[in-house]
Amino acid sequence: MAVDGLSLSFGGVTALNGVSFTVAVGEIRAVIGPNGAGKSSLLNAVSGLYRPDSGRVWLGGHSFAAVPTDRLAALGVSRTFQNLALFKGLSVLDNVAAGLTHRLRAGVLAQVIGLPTARRERADAYDRAEALLAFLHLEDARDRPVGTLPYGVQKRVELARALVARPRLLLLDEPMAGMTLTEKQELTGCIRVARDDLGATIVLIEHDIGVVMGLSDRIAVLDYGRLIGDGTPEAIRNNQAVIDAYLGVAHDLEAGEGI
Repeated sequence: MAVDGLSLSFGGVTALNGVSFTVAVGEIRAVIGPNGAGKSSLLNAVSGLYRPDSGRVWLGGHSFAAVPTDRLAALGVSRTFQNLALFKGLSVLDNVAAGLTHRLRAGVLAQVIGLPTARRERADAYDRAEALLAFLHLEDARDRPVGTLPYGVQKRVELARALVARPRLLLLDEPMAGMTLTEKQELTGCIRVARDDLGATIVLIEHDIGVVMGLSDRIAVLDYGRLIGDGTPEAIRNNQAVIDAYLGVAHDLEAGEGI
């Protein structure tokens, strides 16, 4: 994945200003910065929720001025959001299987009346979901409604749903927000498994600098929509511009960033 000269503004407020960086296959790439720096706006541009004013996004060898959201799954891209987007009344298994809905070829009528093709697709989706629950140690919660589970477990379920389609690129927007230390350690292990065992390239936004430094291969740092640092954790730790940005007052560029 790569972003090339991405710029984006809202009502005259600049969210992204000529941002460019690459993500190597198989790496964990963090995007950090103060509140309002442009992090979630960047992820939303990459996943097609925002249309950049200029610049391009490269995904799987394809270049887009505006990423088509209806093609994300076909391009091998999955993502999670800052706020949980789970079906709280459905079981963990049902939520994870829902991550394969885009792959179903049988029409609604075929599914309703249970034609053989529809039954096979449903069975395959649930087999894949079961395997991923075992992989991420969620079997004990298999049949529980997601809304009854602790927040940290719900975050792992959301990760499982994003992974069930075996994406090549996984976008994680503040996956550890609101978690306890133990929950963060568990999710960090799951993210490593997603890269090491499932082959996902990962881009994540995260505010916990300790997690970022221990988990990431490379880090991109945004401030006021500009890229002010790009390199290994060690290089970023010693980058004076990054140090200055984090010691300053949190920005208030957008009402509702997530920027």
